[in-house]
Amino acid sequence: MVFRWKVGAVAIGVICLAGEAIPERASAITAELAKTCKALTTKRFPPREVANPAAGSAKGSGRDQSSYFNKCVANNGKMDDDAK
Repeated sequence: MVFRWKVGAVAIGVICLAGEAIPERASAITAELAKTCKALTTKRFPPREVANPAAGSAKGSGRDQSSYFNKCVANNGKMDDDAK
């Protein structure tokens, strides 16, 4: 009888710990914010060849573009482009 009680208590403890381990969901950005940040990123990192995205950027790498876009989203689309 005591063994069943202990197994049940352990099972409940494991379920509670598993529930705590699930991360919270991130909120999605709006389409307007994504469009604004994409336009600012494209302006900041122009393509090497117009209409050929595979040619890469004339300034910076893909990692630079990604971090700029993420910073733009974090700042709600308000970027200070004067600091280069």
